[in-house]
Amino acid sequence: MKGITIIKHPLVQHNLTRLRDKRTGPQEFRRVLSEVAALMLYEATRSFAVRPRRVSTPLAPANGFELEREVVLVPVLRAGLGMLDSILQLIPHARVGFIGLKREETTLRATFYHKSLPPELSRFEVILIDPMLATGGSAVAAMDLLTELDVKRVRLVNLVAAPEGIRLVRQHYPSLPIFTAAVDKKLNSKGYILPGLGDAGDRLFGV
Repeated sequence: MKGITIIKHPLVQHNLTRLRDKRTGPQEFRRVLSEVAALMLYEATRSFAVRPRRVSTPLAPANGFELEREVVLVPVLRAGLGMLDSILQLIPHARVGFIGLKREETTLRATFYHKSLPPELSRFEVILIDPMLATGGSAVAAMDLLTELDVKRVRLVNLVAAPEGIRLVRQHYPSLPIFTAAVDKKLNSKGYILPGLGDAGDRLFGV
């Protein structure tokens, strides 16, 4: 699928299986989700632009590189929080914004309940984080907001995606890079991914 990167690294797939397992409790789920997020970030940031930078080591000058643009991490509340801390450990200088979206049970439409984002987003690399790409409604709503704020560069990082969600995102944002560990079979009648891993937020926080 064009624009979709399925991360098949053995450690990502090993940990994804542990997250799918219904016997995995909240404490282990939080830890494993954090580990997977860090592993996925390497692939999601592979194409970040860099510029040359010369530094002095304790012994001699050295040529190196630095990121060309600052980074903003935007987790979709609440499940996206489970992926945030480990990514911040890898990019500690990143800024963080938050988008809160709630899916209506009957219509499956996503509605905002919180928005908190840094100013001047057009100059940043933005990583939109949400473990599940199910119906695609939350991803499209989040992208609509980011587009209104003149964001130029966004990457969407999901742990598991459904074909229906990918199609909806592609209809609205055909060039958005999507990084995921798996594209599952389909959605059920309630909009949950099959086989998926259940409600990521509930399993993350033990609800």
